[in-house]
Amino acid sequence: MAEPARRDLTIDEFLAWQEHQPERWELVDGQPRLMAGASNVHDDIVVNILTELRRLTRGGPCRPFTGDGAVETRPGRLRRPDVGLDCGRRDPQARIAALPRLVVEVLSPSTRDFDAFEKLEEYKRIASIAAILLVEPNRPLVVAWTRAGEDGWSRTIVEGLEQRLELPVLDLVLSLDAFYADVAFPKEPPRVVGGT
Repeated sequence: MAEPARRDLTIDEFLAWQEHQPERWELVDGQPRLMAGASNVHDDIVVNILTELRRLTRGGPCRPFTGDGAVETRPGRLRRPDVGLDCGRRDPQARIAALPRLVVEVLSPSTRDFDAFEKLEEYKRIASIAAILLVEPNRPLVVAWTRAGEDGWSRTIVEGLEQRLELPVLDLVLSLDAFYADVAFPKEPPRVVGGT
């Protein structure tokens, strides 16, 4: 006998359900998908990026958000970037970014290829997003995708603690030294971040 079809959740149903879950989930095509846990290095980098974005945007119209916030990449699909920048109207009860302008994914072994390819393409389709950062946890390296016109994107790779990442589309200059402050890099061979 065939297994009965599962009913797809709406975004509102998913968010109500998520409130009672101890883990973080994304909504993919109407179905909840459990997110993997993160290493200490991953968390250190996320906290550093969040701190740097908050410092740079304080008093302005944009506010950084954590992985507890979500971005709707298409109907029935919510993603939770590690860090984001929302420049929309601030609703204290909202759980979805009103106007996401920047999303940041700190790569991890279990999600590296997915984040650098499939998730990247989903983020690129969001009209409000001006920049996407893929951050390497094994060494100071960031791949930045910035919107170049209506349908185009340009890729910049910045490597080294002394480097700065300029994002004129957001009027931001980000310091890799701040991103990687007090981070002890793993003793694994570094992998170069991909993405098309």
